[in-house]
Amino acid sequence: MEKQVDLLVIGAGAAGMSAALFAKLNGLDVLLCEKASQVGGTTATSGGTVWAPGSHLSVKAGVPDDIENARIFLKSVVADRGGEQLREAFLDSSPKMIRDLEAHTSVKLNACLAHPDYVKNQPGEAFGGRALAPAEFDGKLLGSDFKYVRPPRPEFMGLGGMMVNRNELNALLNPFSSGNNFMTTMKVVLPYFLSRLRYPRGTRLVMGNALVGSLFYNLKQQQVPVWLDAPLQELLYENGKVIGAKIIKDQKTLTIKARKGVVLATGGVGWNQKLREKLFPKGLNNESLSPTSNTGDGLTFAEKIGAKIDPSVDSSVLYFPCSIHTHKNGYKAIWPHIILDRAKPGVIAVNADAKRFVNESDSYHDFCMAQIASNQGKEKIVSYLICDQTAIEKYGLGFVLPGAKKLDYYLSEKYLFSGNSLEQLAEKIAIDPQQLVKTVQHFNRLVEQGEDTDFGKGSGVMNRFNGDPDVKPNPCLGKLEQGPYYALPVVPMDCASSGGLAGDAFGRILNEKNQVIEGLFACGNDLSSIFKGTYPGPGTTLGPAMVFAWRIAQFVAGKLQDNSPKQTIDTDPIHQQQQSLNTEQETA
Repeated sequence: MEKQVDLLVIGAGAAGMSAALFAKLNGLDVLLCEKASQVGGTTATSGGTVWAPGSHLSVKAGVPDDIENARIFLKSVVADRGGEQLREAFLDSSPKMIRDLEAHTSVKLNACLAHPDYVKNQPGEAFGGRALAPAEFDGKLLGSDFKYVRPPRPEFMGLGGMMVNRNELNALLNPFSSGNNFMTTMKVVLPYFLSRLRYPRGTRLVMGNALVGSLFYNLKQQQVPVWLDAPLQELLYENGKVIGAKIIKDQKTLTIKARKGVVLATGGVGWNQKLREKLFPKGLNNESLSPTSNTGDGLTFAEKIGAKIDPSVDSSVLYFPCSIHTHKNGYKAIWPHIILDRAKPGVIAVNADAKRFVNESDSYHDFCMAQIASNQGKEKIVSYLICDQTAIEKYGLGFVLPGAKKLDYYLSEKYLFSGNSLEQLAEKIAIDPQQLVKTVQHFNRLVEQGEDTDFGKGSGVMNRFNGDPDVKPNPCLGKLEQGPYYALPVVPMDCASSGGLAGDAFGRILNEKNQVIEGLFACGNDLSSIFKGTYPGPGTTLGPAMVFAWRIAQFVAGKLQDNSPKQTIDTDPIHQQQQSLNTEQETA
């Protein structure tokens, strides 16, 4: 059986859905195929933030951001790792993509008034305006197709299926502490119970789920066919050109001819063990935070026809520090330690040698990079978040929410450990008791002087943003002095891959000779990160994913021209920084 389209898109996360939507808006005949039985991929379980410098939305929100500041910031963060050509393309197209999204779709993003860049104390860094958050989306608009939206991880839904924004969490944890908290709780909980009368979970979608639901809704409105349970079987490659693909659908192999090309957006490395061994460091947890259906198909099938896999300079992985609670039925509940505990006063991180190794309030990726460096040569990469009774009651720790809710349960499950003294705690987790005491005593002296001169906890805007504003002078520093004390093991887990297929400024995939493979494109985590293994700010996976989806659609539709002379494209970081961005001619 055979079908013909202009553009075939493989993968229905934010990258793939954006590519299909923008292509359709440009008048192309599009087919979107997804391996899993639901759309959303990793995006559906993420915060959904889109890092998009210089958008008109930032101006509208009163926190204007400009491209030049973003350029200065990225130059400082990425430094001489290469990739300027692709980053210039991203910076040029980011405001245009956002404008098109608002003008031609109902996908709504809002500029965050306060969502700082992750790499602290850099020229050009932004406190707000650069990160865009998805507006709430009403899943009821999808009707019976709502069931095809991948839900968040169960541990991040309240009452068995209710999504909650970060700024609502405190109210829901303390509903009767104030009138405002009670009203916020009622506004969230009552609609949830009403929606559960008809749907298997709450239909008020926020964060990444809102972005996925909104993109899916717009694809339906544009009548773009979305095939679920339709994995890629093979790329069709003839005479140096990709002309389509074989897709399995309803247990049949269908040949899809693509006149303009095939876009790979399958989510990156994911659970592919061969690629993980090739690109990821030793000692890393073999499990991924991406859906189990994400098995590196885009990279694997592209490599078979000669595509080049490009490891990122610093790291081919983007990390979350995670704690894991294994339920009696075998389900592994995973808590990513992103914002709620690490940066708070009275919380420190120590390695297997019972020593601090990191600024605990730095970004989750930078925390894990330090964790890996600190554990170099060891069989397992693990560290411990340590706090006292005061901190765990006030701020919580992982699944133990503020107020020390369910603390006894998680202690009995050995999710975390406690000791009446630091020595007793150290023995529980098999680290050096005397060294742990020294580490805490030294940290407490730093707290007394008001500055962490060892690692700089609380020294950056983003650090302080995630601290406790009521604590002065440093919102991230507090002593550990009231027992019992607690230790929670945390390990780095991949939230996304940074290493991926080598591509050019139009999302075209390159072969081992750095030449364009005609007809083959990639975006999202299938495309090697334009930030070269660094993690500049919130949404720096989804931002480029959607921008390069837009660029691919514009290029395929003939609205974005490559006027450079036909030549080998060099992606080596040393030489690439000497290349200038291809001269482009854009027409609206």
